[in-house]
This record gives sequence, structure tokens and C-alpha cells, in this order.
Amino acid sequence: MFGSLDKFKSSSGLLLFFVISITGCSTHKVREAAIASAHPLATQAGFEVLNKGGNVYDAAVAVSAALAVVEPSGSGLGGGGFWLLHRESDNTNIMLDGREKAPLAAHKNMYLDKQGQVNKLLSLNGALAAGIPGMPAALVYLSKNYGQLSLAESLAPAIRYAEQGFKIGERHRKLLRFRQSVLKQQDTIAKLFLIEGELPEKDTLLQQKSLAKTLKQIAAKGKAGFYQGEVAEKLVNSVQKLGGIWQLEDLKEYQVKRRQPVVGQYKDMQITSAALPSAGGTLLLEALNILETLDLDAVDDITAKHLIIESLRRAYHDRALYLGDDDFVDVPSKRLLSKQYAYGLASSIRADKSLASDALSGYSKAKQGGRNTTHFSIIDQQGNRVAATLSINFPFGAGIVAEGTGVVLNNEMDDFQASENAANGYGLVGGKANLIAPGKRMLSSMSPSFVEQQERVAALGTPGGSRIPSMVLLAILDFAKGQGPKSQVQVKRFHHQYKPDVVLYEKGGLEEAEIRALEKLGHQLKQYYNYGNMQAVQLDKATGVLSAASDPRGEGFASVQKISQ
Repeated sequence: MFGSLDKFKSSSGLLLFFVISITGCSTHKVREAAIASAHPLATQAGFEVLNKGGNVYDAAVAVSAALAVVEPSGSGLGGGGFWLLHRESDNTNIMLDGREKAPLAAHKNMYLDKQGQVNKLLSLNGALAAGIPGMPAALVYLSKNYGQLSLAESLAPAIRYAEQGFKIGERHRKLLRFRQSVLKQQDTIAKLFLIEGELPEKDTLLQQKSLAKTLKQIAAKGKAGFYQGEVAEKLVNSVQKLGGIWQLEDLKEYQVKRRQPVVGQYKDMQITSAALPSAGGTLLLEALNILETLDLDAVDDITAKHLIIESLRRAYHDRALYLGDDDFVDVPSKRLLSKQYAYGLASSIRADKSLASDALSGYSKAKQGGRNTTHFSIIDQQGNRVAATLSINFPFGAGIVAEGTGVVLNNEMDDFQASENAANGYGLVGGKANLIAPGKRMLSSMSPSFVEQQERVAALGTPGGSRIPSMVLLAILDFAKGQGPKSQVQVKRFHHQYKPDVVLYEKGGLEEAEIRALEKLGHQLKQYYNYGNMQAVQLDKATGVLSAASDPRGEGFASVQKISQ
């Protein structure tokens, strides 16, 4: 068991502690590692910690915390995420679930008006949209149970970035512009990220002194530094002042969960991905199972894209019907992941014609949403690795900062279904399994993944809301063709999510001839912006050669470096 370290650490006795120090904490020296993240300073933070003698899990804490500072539009202490971990010494995988939870005072009708209609603004903007954060607890847990350095050492780069500041880039400004009108509604966040209500210029120095103090509290006190005491009181007071329903008990009761990842096979590859409450892994493996029965290698490129679209349509349909937090609802996961079930779904796919989504069921048409989230991947020469996808949902979350903390609060409550069959901000529809309930974790699309063949292994993932699983699927299919990280992060992207019944494709994602051919098969297509920000790393197990790549659509940085210790 990957989590056996927890049991040892709670035991007494010098001998047991000595055993942990050799086998439980992965005390081997990292000689070379690859890191890919959405921001150069976050990648730098990971290598800084490795050079201090940390392992890949210490580096993951450092990168996560750094991204909370330098990419506040995508993740942060006020959000959550999933950390997919592999330890090579005993060949085990685990997923740390640091997903946000609904407050204890939440209820399924909290976003409905007197007529029973959903008020979407309440689940997107302001304090009522914020779930209880999981990231701080996950970082403490990751450091304590899998790291070699102290939490303070791993958080040091992020604290320095917050105190001394960093120069903002164009992507930061674009996402500020996207949410500018919302940010202007709260003075605390407006003063932090805007200048008299206007966008700052590129290369403006952003300092976050209050966030640095919060990080220091976590470094000194661990989980209690955020979920109890002064910081917790400031968080709850701010939320309640702004009309939210958080209580101190919500924070005190939050717990990280260790979950077994979902695992499947596609041809000669093993895929390990996020488990519920992320729908990403289940959806990804279901679509790959369908495609395996259809044999993409035996058809032309247009037919292959058509078959991928049809497979995604069916997998996303099952997401809407069945998936939710399986601590609260029964989910037929075994059936959804079975090859036999995939064979049955594939039997309804025609190579010469699309199937309208309404033929699967009668959910109403929904709209698309914006951008969110971040991802990083780390691997060392031994094969120890982390793929982590983190989020506060929409850019800059709920558009509020808790006073005196520097913490941007998420708007992940929008990832619940506000009512059965209603669409969330990303156009995803769902049923009873993902309705709001006190203490429940909302469904996610985040899909941090490992892909392994006999001779090589990769860790990858991306932000992108509902489009995450389709992007990861296209990257895995590229891996299956023998391509490496540089190719995987540049794969041209197209997407179908069952509802709305339209194929989205990024600018340049489909050629004109492909568009016309897919339209003749019955597909409706729509061009979208260049979405996603994939981060991928890979180890060649035979040679020990590492490689890494960061999505050219973003401003991230990937590097392979020798570690000096």
C-alpha cells in the first residue's frame, strides 16, 4: 500500500522510524528530474527544492504553492485539486483528493429563485459560490507523509515570490480582463490585482504580502495554520460578511482523502488517472475502451476523428447520467470501465454518420463556459512521479479575496448541478448524482494521468474545464503513436461533450477539408479559442533519458536538470 507510511508514522519505536527513513520516504537522492508547469517560477521552485535534497513529492508541494502565488487566476490556497502520485520503490499509485467540499449549511436548492429557476450568478460570483478549500490540507499531507524536507523548506520559494513579488505576464492580464467586471465588485481583490479598477501593464510587479503571511502560518503550524485560528477566523468572517455560509466547523472538519486511481489498458499501454470525485479518469478510460474496439489504425484520418467524437459523446453522456461523489451516491464504476460495456456502446457507432446527442437522452441544450485551472508534471530518473491538476474553477475563482489573508476564494460550487439537468458554467449537464449536499465534493473534469508502456512512462495533464478529458485523450493517442512530450502538448484539439451537441475545435485544430468532411457526416462544428495548457514529462526506462514539454499555448516552462546535492 502506498499509504502504509501513515500507519508507520503514527506508531512508536525507534526501529520503525528507522525503517521509514529508508523505505517509506523515498530517501534516494534525485540525480536528474523533469518538471513541466504553467509558470517558469513554479518550475524553478520545484528544482530549488530538489537541490535542497527534496524528492519529487517535496517538489510537488513547492510547485503547487508557487502556482498559488504566480498564477492566482488558475489555482490557490482558496481552491483544491488532485495529486496523482507514483512511488517506484514498491510500484504503487495513489491519488490525494484535495477537492473542495460543500459547506455544512449548503442545500440542493440554494441557487434557485422563488420560481425554482437557477440563478447562475450566485454559483459563479461572490461568497456563496465558494466551497471549502482543500489545497492547504493536501500540501501539508503530501509533505508530512511523502516528502523528505520540512513543510517550511518546501513552501519557502512561494513565500519569497509572494513577499518580493513577480512580474505579471500577458496571460495573467488576459484572464484579469475576462473577470475584470467581477473583480471590481470587491475592494479587497480589486486593490490586489487591479490599479484603480484598470488592468495593470505587463511586467507590473505583483506583491501579495497577506498571502505570504498565510503561507508562513501554514509553514509553521501545518493544517492548523489555515483551518483553525486566526486565518480560519478571517476566512469565515469575510465569507459571512459577503453573504456566504461558511462556518469555522467547515474548515475544522476538512480532511484530505487518499483514493485508488482508476486504471485501464489501451492496447499495450496502462493508463492511470483520477478517480471520483473527478469524472476525468472514468470518462477518459471509457472513451479509450470504446476506441480500442473501433481500431483507429485501420481507418483514414477523417473517420478516426469522427470515431473519437462519437466515443466522447457517449462517455460524456454517461458522465451526466451516473457520476458524482461516490462517498454520497452509488456509481456503477465497474460497469462503466468494463471492456464489455464499451463494446456495447461502440456497436451504436456508425463510421458514415453521426448520432445526435438527443438520441441518447433528452437533456436540454446548454452553453459553453470559460477557462480555469492549472497543471504540473514531475518525474525523476527512478520513475517516481507526480501529475497534479489544481483549480479555483473560473479565472480568479469567485472574484473575492478573504480580507487579511490574500486568499482568492474558489467558485467550485458551480461544479455541482444546481438542479437536475441544469448546465454549469462549462455547459456540462448532469443528474441527481451531482446535486448539492452538505459536505459533498463536487464533480470535476480534472484528469492528471500516467501513461506507461514497457519501455517508457509519461505524466501529463492540462487545465481546460470540461475539455480536459478530451485533451488528455488526444495526447494519449499521440503517445500511442510513439510521440514524446513535445508532440503531445502541441496536438491539435477538438472536443465533444455530449451537450451542447457541437464539435468544438481550437483555431487551426481542424483543416477546412476536415471540417467539410465532418459536416457531411452530420456534425455541427464551432471554432473556439486555443484552449488548454498541457504539461508533460517522460522517462525512457531503458536509457534513463528524461524529457519534458510545456504547452506553447501558455507561458509555462519545462526543463530537465541534473540535481546538485
